Amino acid sequence: MDIDITTIILLASFGFLAAFIDSCVGGGGLISLPALLGLGIPPHLALGTNKLAGTISSLTSSITFMRMGKYDKKLMLVLVPFSFIGAWIGALTVLDVPQQFLHTLVIIMMGIIFIYTLLNKRFGFEAKFKGYTTFTISWGILFAFMIGFYDGFFGPGTGSFFVFLMVLLFGYDFVIGAGNGRILNLASNIAALAVFIWHGKVIFSTGLIMGAAMIVGATLGANMAVKTGVKYVRPLFLLVSLSLITKMVYEILFV
Repeated sequence: MDIDITTIILLASFGFLAAFIDSCVGGGGLISLPALLGLGIPPHLALGTNKLAGTISSLTSSITFMRMGKYDKKLMLVLVPFSFIGAWIGALTVLDVPQQFLHTLVIIMMGIIFIYTLLNKRFGFEAKFKGYTTFTISWGILFAFMIGFYDGFFGPGTGSFFVFLMVLLFGYDFVIGAGNGRILNLASNIAALAVFIWHGKVIFSTGLIMGAAMIVGATLGANMAVKTGVKYVRPLFLLVSLSLITKMVYEILFV
């Protein structure tokens, strides 16, 4: 695609905003993927290009959370490989399979997550982590694989699913949950990106421009999440979840 100054400004603006939100609670794909599609990029190329930019964003925010110690190293060593494998399989699958069924399923899942978080006002405010059990690790592995698969297959909302998993299943607060979620999302992004590159579904110039702006957005977003804590992250999580649901319902009904 031709890249003029207007396109560069649009890519940078949407990339910055997407990464800022994504680094805290996930859902950045809600902004970046529609922006790429809006520029006239075909769906599979948009997915691959978005993965390039998203990987840059995830790497930046993951490094920020790790430097500040806002993650669980032992748990990540267990779950990261399953997120990676799931995304690899999901990306291979999306090249040949229509997305409509998964689209509807995600709306239902996001709706449940939104309602649960909204009604449980203390959800994610206090860390309730008491160690690992066979139960939590087993379910963590399963869901890391499933969310990774979703990320490779479709993507938007992946980070939010990972954050919710960390808070609900393991009992982390939203900040540690966000740190763990970023690392798991980085693994799934890398796997999916590798598949899209192999199949020639990435526009590098576009992805790198958006990714450069995402470095700034991800750094600022991760720092703000850590410094302001749960009082900032929780409402943002709810806002992103509701926005994602609204967008997907609109696409089904009117697009």
